[in-house]
Amino acid sequence: MSLRITWHGHATWAVETDRHTIIIDPFFDQNPAATLKAAAVKADFLLVSHGHSDHIADAAAIANWCGATVVSNYEITSWLAKEHGVKKTVGGNLGGGVDLPFGRVKLTLAHHSSSLPDGSNGGNPCGFLLTIGDKKLYFACDTGLFFDMKLIGAVGLDLAVVPIGDLFTMGPDDALEAVKLLAPKKAVPSHFNTWPPIAQDGAAWAARVKQETGYDAMALKPGEGLEV
Repeated sequence: MSLRITWHGHATWAVETDRHTIIIDPFFDQNPAATLKAAAVKADFLLVSHGHSDHIADAAAIANWCGATVVSNYEITSWLAKEHGVKKTVGGNLGGGVDLPFGRVKLTLAHHSSSLPDGSNGGNPCGFLLTIGDKKLYFACDTGLFFDMKLIGAVGLDLAVVPIGDLFTMGPDDALEAVKLLAPKKAVPSHFNTWPPIAQDGAAWAARVKQETGYDAMALKPGEGLEV
């Protein structure tokens, strides 16, 4: 089974299999780094890590347009259903997982906050551990460094996507330590260069990962992807 990930800028990712498209943290229309608008997005599943507008902004529009299923914590899925008429949702909580047509999604710990755009309670923020066929992909999403990343990595990760922007998430130094804990076959940076406060050199970070850890790493440009 083919498996491809594409970065759409900021923390928005597409995961494409032979049959399904999964969008993580859909933020297109107000995303200055995105290479397409929400109306052009086709998805079967949307994974929303937390309630901040730069991660959930286009979730309802895309879900209602495509009939996509939203997977997130219970508070967020309930809010999307009640306030935005999203019909297909799967609401869970940290440590829980669900089997879906493309594979399995587990909600992992994330150290962050999660208020919704209207000020409602956004529940606990999370990352995502995806099992698709024989591949395991970890999207840390918005988080600080935490030692339990070692447990997440113990499953044997083919790919780890970690934030490097600093200020709101891990910066480059902590993201490097995260890669050491996760021990993935490949690491890719996220949540950087969208706005000046989170400007970082992704390519320099990837080179540093290779030099200091021996793990493979690469930085994508918005719109670029890679095969997993």
